Amino acid sequence: MVTVIIALRLLWYLIMNLSVVQLIKLGQKYIGFWPDKTELARYFVEYRSVQSARFVCRYFPALALFIFIMQLYFASGFFFGSGSLNNVVNALPNALVYGVFLLSIPLQALVMLGVKADKLLPPSLASWYRSGLEKAKKQGSHSKLTDLAIAKPRYIDLAQLLQLTYGSNNR
Repeated sequence: MVTVIIALRLLWYLIMNLSVVQLIKLGQKYIGFWPDKTELARYFVEYRSVQSARFVCRYFPALALFIFIMQLYFASGFFFGSGSLNNVVNALPNALVYGVFLLSIPLQALVMLGVKADKLLPPSLASWYRSGLEKAKKQGSHSKLTDLAIAKPRYIDLAQLLQLTYGSNNR
């Protein structure tokens, strides 16, 4: 039931705002903007979801290929010495299902991060964002901060601000 509700909310969001391809691209940008600083985990819940998505996008395509090949290899019987191509053909649908499922997980992560990146910040976080933006402008990185939204900041704007501030402080 919960899965159906999540799917309906995602479908409603897709109909109203962005296409799936745009959400995937926005999710990739969002992953790229978040700084890889562990101290951010104490302040932002999004840090863990971004780290999880980075892990999934990095390793699951290779895992999907490995699972696909191992499914075919063990089902064929070659491992036991009694293999045939007929067994490989019979195991192909199951191997494809497992492989496609594992390949869909990174796309699901990018879509969910794209949805999150497009959401407006809650009022408390938006005020913190605006004060951080003013502090960053006072420190002299005004040219890079002109693209960031002030009126209605979104989570992707927060990620960009964090990237600019952490990038300039730690280089």
